[in-house]
Amino acid sequence: MPPTTPYAGKFSSCAPYGNNNNNHPQPQSPYRSNSVPKPGRENVYNGAFSAADNPYDVPQHHGAYRSASVSSVTAKEHRYVSENPYSSPPPHSPRQHSTSCPGRAYRHTTSSSSGSEQSCRNNNATAMAKARLYGHGITASYGEMCYHDNSLVSASLEALIQHLVPTVDYYPDRSYVFTFLLSSRLFLHPYELMTRVCHLCVEQQRSGDALLDKIRFREVAPKLVQLLTEWTETFPYDFRDERMMRCLKDMTHHVARGDEYSWRAMQQMTQRLIKRLSALGQYEEAVAALNAVAMERPASLKSKQGSAQRNDVLSVCDDPFVLAQQLTHIELDRLSFIGPEEFIQTFAMKDPLENHKGFFRKRKTSNLEAYVNWFNRLSYLVATEICMPVKKKHRARIIEFFIDVAQECFNIGNFNSLMAIITGMNMSPVARLKKTWNKVNTDKFEILEHQMDPSSNFSNYRTALRGATQRSETAHSSQEKIVIPFFSLLIKDIYFLNEGCASRLPNGHINFEKLWELAKQVSEFLVWRQVICPFDRDRRILQYLVTTPVFSEDELHLASYESEGPENNMEKDSRRSLRSSLLHRENRS
Repeated sequence: MPPTTPYAGKFSSCAPYGNNNNNHPQPQSPYRSNSVPKPGRENVYNGAFSAADNPYDVPQHHGAYRSASVSSVTAKEHRYVSENPYSSPPPHSPRQHSTSCPGRAYRHTTSSSSGSEQSCRNNNATAMAKARLYGHGITASYGEMCYHDNSLVSASLEALIQHLVPTVDYYPDRSYVFTFLLSSRLFLHPYELMTRVCHLCVEQQRSGDALLDKIRFREVAPKLVQLLTEWTETFPYDFRDERMMRCLKDMTHHVARGDEYSWRAMQQMTQRLIKRLSALGQYEEAVAALNAVAMERPASLKSKQGSAQRNDVLSVCDDPFVLAQQLTHIELDRLSFIGPEEFIQTFAMKDPLENHKGFFRKRKTSNLEAYVNWFNRLSYLVATEICMPVKKKHRARIIEFFIDVAQECFNIGNFNSLMAIITGMNMSPVARLKKTWNKVNTDKFEILEHQMDPSSNFSNYRTALRGATQRSETAHSSQEKIVIPFFSLLIKDIYFLNEGCASRLPNGHINFEKLWELAKQVSEFLVWRQVICPFDRDRRILQYLVTTPVFSEDELHLASYESEGPENNMEKDSRRSLRSSLLHRENRS
């Protein structure tokens, strides 16, 4: 028997499914006490569940933001770089309202920049005169940047770009770097941003004296390299654009003329970037190959006699905990290749240079889309496995098996696979198999459905996710660190956050409060995706999960009718139509 899952006292481990498990004792529900009657299947969401019994239902942390990396960041935005300016720590998560200190006005520089840039730097006395009491905090304007309670809330695009540029005595706070690099693509192309930042960094060191210019650039070069390092480490996919790589190469040559140490750091950074992009290319090729294997078989529905000889999930793995572990491997593998910028580029403005071709040019959200497709595949795989067997007893055993797999996914913290399994079992071809469901003890399934109930904006799931997140923060083992969110809901949350808030204010300023919130959502995802799966890989099971053929929606309905015949004239007509269309499709192919 595999080791116990977290909260094993809440959900007991599931026995292997080598034999019929219809009489297997059901574990006590972790969500309700013995005194609470079991709700019927028709009113499962109306039952009263004790929050204290939910293993993930813990008091919500009152900190505005959860990230181990947040606490390590200084509260002042302008600060000097550490002794090793080229260290590349994990991506930083901004605070709820990052304390972007307006202290940049104190920077000393003799650069020849525009009037708006100078106002950001040198008008501190004027800005302080503008400070005024507003509500329960202080609102102040510094040139074209507005702060509330020492937090940046709005600014012009030019001021935000200038705010990103390091100087000899200034380096932007990492929360600001992450937030602006993430969301700036709503307003301009990453290539344009990089070009302007590098140009400003070089130009503001010019004094007219070649020797002095070289000395000044040598002093600022380590900070420029640090900024580019944070960019390439956190948003490496931006550099699939060949123009970005050319700009990076040009800056490497420029740095080489002034500082050998910084030049070597640039070389190492570029090597890490190329390695990451190469791994991404290999991953995308592997996913494409796996999808091709899954589509190799004829799409036509096999006869029941033929399906009886087909391998099913129980012949590959009869232990729910082991299958849940392998699903977690797939989830974390695919999560790790999703770039944070893909969430923003899902609804970013259309690139005016979309037709530009290049070696590094790829679709901007391909890894995010591939992960959503994995969710859909898993749902259809569950439905296919249930509808395939000829015998009702075998179908019931597979349903019970997937219920226990879903339970183990919940224990692990793999909410995406949990929801995919529930979705597959609620598809109409599966739900209509009433004779099969009558042989299944649905207690655990009703509990899990309640946990992922979409009512009240998935309030039950969100409570469980907060609990899993807190468990991850205080984890004593790598298994307890796993948090895999219901991904489609995460995308939906980010989408509505973007749609519900204006990106620009009436005065033309960028709404930076919105950008903080977007960064907050995405940075939490970055923490989750960095977890290394602690479970042993089973290649045979993994191969089956990602390559075994699954039925289309029409094929599922026909297989369902073959399992349990039509109950009314409408279903009879549907079966007749499906047979005709699938036969026609098979003859054409």
